[in-house]
Amino acid sequence: MDIKVKEINIDEYDYELPDNRIAKHPLAQRDACRLLVRHADGTISDHIFAELDSLLPADSMLVYNNTRVINARLRFHKGADNSGALIEIFCLEPETPADYAQNFASVAECSWICFVGNSKRWKAGELATTISIDGKEVTLRAERIARHDNASVVKFSWDDTDTTFSQIISAAGEIPIPPYLNRSTEDADNTDYQTVYSHIEGSVAAPTAGLHFTDELLQRISQRGIPRRELTLHVGAGTFQPVKSDTIGEHTMHSEWIAVDRSLIAELAATDRKIIAVGTTSVRTLESLYHIGCLISEGKSPCEVPQWYPYTDSHPSLSRKEAFCHILRWLDDNHLNVLIAATRIIIAPGYSYRVVDGMVTNFHQPRSTLLLLVSAFTDGDWRPMYDFALSHDYRFLSYGDGSLLLK
Repeated sequence: MDIKVKEINIDEYDYELPDNRIAKHPLAQRDACRLLVRHADGTISDHIFAELDSLLPADSMLVYNNTRVINARLRFHKGADNSGALIEIFCLEPETPADYAQNFASVAECSWICFVGNSKRWKAGELATTISIDGKEVTLRAERIARHDNASVVKFSWDDTDTTFSQIISAAGEIPIPPYLNRSTEDADNTDYQTVYSHIEGSVAAPTAGLHFTDELLQRISQRGIPRRELTLHVGAGTFQPVKSDTIGEHTMHSEWIAVDRSLIAELAATDRKIIAVGTTSVRTLESLYHIGCLISEGKSPCEVPQWYPYTDSHPSLSRKEAFCHILRWLDDNHLNVLIAATRIIIAPGYSYRVVDGMVTNFHQPRSTLLLLVSAFTDGDWRPMYDFALSHDYRFLSYGDGSLLLK
């Protein structure tokens, strides 16, 4: 194990971020935002995001996360007349069925791992609320049936077997915008907080680097001959969790669910193109694929990439092609067309990137694992970028401006 990585002090990844630099809303035109480009030689240039098609290397492939944010925040009131205490239920990940697609297709009932707000006021019993779906009145009930770490397992049931949980949550819930925006969800967030290419339900937070893309920009990228490919990582609430310990070795990374088609893995194994990942979620997925291949090569389970696996002394030294070929053989042996797994990978200085050659990303919170990821990609040279952005009036965080980092 590389002890030096675990000894990284999070104080070294702190900076002053004034509240007025946090974008509370996006620009009216998605791709009109600023774009900082950090070139392979470390120099920085200032652009507009709409110029991205001309800034990407001609021999690159763009890979982005097609996850869609669900209306994960549900509100109930106690009492038969709904006049009692407000109980807020924040859906984190499906419990039964555990598969996202199967859970969203459930009728009559399903269960989720949830955070419960005002939990002390809901000790037992069912909560109920009535919602309207396609002109029908549907009663939705919630019952807390178990504990799960620092969260709860909540069983949802409803009285219309023609209605799926996807329809239920779309009608009853609201988009869970980031807590650092310090405002309530607005109607515009239902559109603004989704990428134009999102279509696989499951995230409780948006892959925000993708929010800047428009259909027109994507078309121009294709016209340059740059392939565009999709993968899925469902973003969990842990993405907002700051590193609270002094050193990152004491920080526990959250687990996130990924799904990648066999065809993309095969293409990545064969291509010589530079892989440009849109967002840290795509970065985490692509780099996790390499380590899944290494796990398979060791005869270990590919179901989850452990947090510190990339830094272990016994980690296999495989090429990207070798690692991906191990995955392809494993998929074939198990008659699967999609790799589904979880990842807890932490990418920090000392990490060696094995798949990603460039990334599109926003400007991240101080003391965050996402800032560690950027630092690892830039060989520790993240601060000049952030100093430039702060001194040139860039907007920060989810609805802020973007950057393109190249190797």
